[in-house]
Amino acid sequence: MAGRSVRSQLYRAARALGTGQAAAKGPGALAKREVRRQVYRRTNRTAGQLLRAFGLQGRRR
Repeated sequence: MAGRSVRSQLYRAARALGTGQAAAKGPGALAKREVRRQVYRRTNRTAGQLLRAFGLQGRRR
């Protein structure tokens, strides 16, 4: 974990906190959160690929 930046660690902690809060609300809330995260991940990936194809976004690191 020493290689991760402080910002990365804070984002990870915030995601874990959000997941914990959703889990406390019940399995339905946790499932909605997971589905929402998967949808966002997929659509953002597709949008990035399209932008890169048109030369409108920088390269991946």
